[in-house]
Amino acid sequence: MLRATLKSLLARKLRLILSGLAVVLGVMFVSGSFVVTDTLNRTFDSIFADAFAATDVSVSAKPKVAVSEMDGEEVAAPLPAATVDKIKTLAGVRSATGRVDADGARVIGSDGKVLTSQGPPRLGGNWTGTDNLMELREGRGPTADDEIAVNANTAKLAGFKVGDRVGVLTLEPKKTFTLVGIWGYTGNRDSIGGVQEVAFTTPVAQKLMLGAPGSYSTVVVQAADGVSPAELRDRVAAALGPDYVVKTGKQLADESSSSIKEGLSFFNQILLGFAGVALFVGIFLILNTFSIIVAQRTRELALLRAMGASRRQVIGSVLVEAVAIGLVAAVLGLAAGVGAGAGLAALFGKFADVDLASIGVPPAAIISAFLVGLVVTVVAAVLPALRASRIAPIAAMQEVSIPDRPLTKLSVAGALVLSAGAAALGVGLFADAGDATLWLILGGVLVSFIGVALLTPLISKPVIGLLGRLFAWSLPGRLGRLNSGRNPRRTAITAAALMIGIALVTGVTVVMDSAKSSLKAEATSILKAEIMISGDQNGSRPPTYDPAVIDKTKTIPGVRAAAGLYQDLVLADGKREYASATDDFTGLTEAYRTTGAAAALTTLGPDQIAVGEPNAKEHGWQTGSQVTIQASRGKPHTYTIAAVYPDDALPGNLFLPQQAIKDFGIPQPTFGFVRLDDGVAVSSVLPQVKALLADSPEVAATDSATFVDQQAAQFDQIITMIQILLGLAILIAVLGVVNTLALSVLERTRELGLLRAVGLGRAQTMRMITVEAVVISVFGALLGVVVGAGMGSAVTRALKDDGITQIVLPWGRMGTYLVLAAIVGVVAAVVPAIRAARLNVLGAIAHD
Repeated sequence: MLRATLKSLLARKLRLILSGLAVVLGVMFVSGSFVVTDTLNRTFDSIFADAFAATDVSVSAKPKVAVSEMDGEEVAAPLPAATVDKIKTLAGVRSATGRVDADGARVIGSDGKVLTSQGPPRLGGNWTGTDNLMELREGRGPTADDEIAVNANTAKLAGFKVGDRVGVLTLEPKKTFTLVGIWGYTGNRDSIGGVQEVAFTTPVAQKLMLGAPGSYSTVVVQAADGVSPAELRDRVAAALGPDYVVKTGKQLADESSSSIKEGLSFFNQILLGFAGVALFVGIFLILNTFSIIVAQRTRELALLRAMGASRRQVIGSVLVEAVAIGLVAAVLGLAAGVGAGAGLAALFGKFADVDLASIGVPPAAIISAFLVGLVVTVVAAVLPALRASRIAPIAAMQEVSIPDRPLTKLSVAGALVLSAGAAALGVGLFADAGDATLWLILGGVLVSFIGVALLTPLISKPVIGLLGRLFAWSLPGRLGRLNSGRNPRRTAITAAALMIGIALVTGVTVVMDSAKSSLKAEATSILKAEIMISGDQNGSRPPTYDPAVIDKTKTIPGVRAAAGLYQDLVLADGKREYASATDDFTGLTEAYRTTGAAAALTTLGPDQIAVGEPNAKEHGWQTGSQVTIQASRGKPHTYTIAAVYPDDALPGNLFLPQQAIKDFGIPQPTFGFVRLDDGVAVSSVLPQVKALLADSPEVAATDSATFVDQQAAQFDQIITMIQILLGLAILIAVLGVVNTLALSVLERTRELGLLRAVGLGRAQTMRMITVEAVVISVFGALLGVVVGAGMGSAVTRALKDDGITQIVLPWGRMGTYLVLAAIVGVVAAVVPAIRAARLNVLGAIAHD
């Protein structure tokens, strides 16, 4: 029986290729995600090992506000110079060097624009000379307050050479320096991990990067001979006490790498999620393939039954074929995954400007490839295998295939499954399910898709009959319409695969377009400012501008009010909160829709704050409550709540007085609001505001409508990313259409020969196959658009309390999906149509 199965499999190589291609693509996605994550993990291990190679022990002060990797950049607490002197006196210390290292030194390139960074920090620090890792390539280190040195990576990105005048943005507005030196690292490296670095003299670095003259961010300690880093760490920690963080270089490297790996793990989970969708779609393709194969092998399997094969052996025969296909697909998918992972890693390396570690294949990639390849194919083949085992021996003497069965049981099962999925989705979206919310939503979506797929055969015949009428004006069109509806189960499974991908894309588009529309409507209603100052964040720190711009803007004729907005992450009664402040509270209320209690405030006193209603409710605060706030710098300060205002009455849910700005991690404004006098044209004021921002190249001034559009455009980027990632699932669905048509052509060989014999031409045969493909594809896309719009609307409705107040159906995009589905049908029909047209008429009629 095994030999017969293998011979049957090898005799139909096309069937093997078509069956396994979906698994190959799915496995490629899964194994590729593990390969790229493993490569990047080892890359960052190497980067941080190099970065802390010259550090035996590092000492830093505990930050005022501890920040996680997802919250942003942590502001280092200043470490007094006296601490460096104290460490030098400890036994076992060979040297102790005070260092200034802080993110936020943004270099202005020769083109007048700030050098962007897509991940690596932009560090500013003090020049302490070269060491075993660092080597000077040109010039010298800075010795005067108006001199800097940069690493070779920064010099190349900016197009600098020694002697150039260079503008740098720091905690203070733009300052210009003379470039006196360029350094690199051993191994002919221009940077470690793509980091941009600027070195100032120590006093300048302390002032510009820490805002604390005479202080350092860290102390790098070298151990004396015979003293281990761990031993030295313990001595230093005991001497300094609990207010300091003392770690070995290896600890810092491991912790930094671990922090990056957490982000990469999230990235890997996203890729695996999309791989899961692709494999879920692939199950439909394989299920359909094996169903057609079993139908084509009816006589062969019946003959085996007649010769004495048991039902178990027939099931085993089909499953052995599935295992063989799964193994081959797993091997090919793993190879493709390694290539895809290497490509993604290389793209990341180029994007983030880091030197990648060698490409490796982790055990997880291999195990997942074979596990996924086998499980997916075997699971998809179970139902066809059971159906094959029910073939009666008498079928060996018949000409017909397995008859299509009634749809009653399938429809009832589909209705029950869909109801269960809708219930789970409803609980996840509309009820408070705690930690189970996400799983309820994901599970509800998955089960709902299965339910819709089970119900698809019930609706396929009438819907396809209606769609087919568009092509019924010719004989090939009528034949294609009849062919697409002759086997509802097969058509439904093929269309369901395309439905899933289109439904997910449509659902995400509905949610994003609804969010975008809601944002634009809300922004239009709350912004009274006609001009906005803002920038695009491309690093860990938000773009800022010179505070003097606001003061100068107020002097422009026609300007009614202007205010800058400052932001920081603070501890409010011990809990992390995002806080805002402004340099002109009255001006901000003029430029923003200030309502409720906030509207009655003309200013905030030095000991007063205003709190949004959501925040007040969460903490149990009310007007008159005392709140202790610790900003990123300075000491804790206790404030009195002067007002509790409605949500969105001010830009932020916690507003601090102007006096608190000096303690913010970034004491410069990130946004600006400009309100004009009635009747003053924006075009007369906007150029003047833009001119004031000449030395603040991170931001730009725009009219408020353009600003709102820029903020809303972020949703379009998310939609594009989702479409790209779901492209693989849609590609597999397209392969499903090709697969179904190709196998149907083989199945209908004799029928096609008879049609050709009675006068159907080659071109007509090709049109008939094409119509069949187009009808199936458009049916799948139409189903996907309807299901996706429904799910997207439900999710949007559930997010009403989170600010998404409008439900927008993207009719244009949905129409595009239907048109693309028709094009997909035409493309999918090319190979099967050509094969059908080239059939030898006499050979086809005699085909058994």
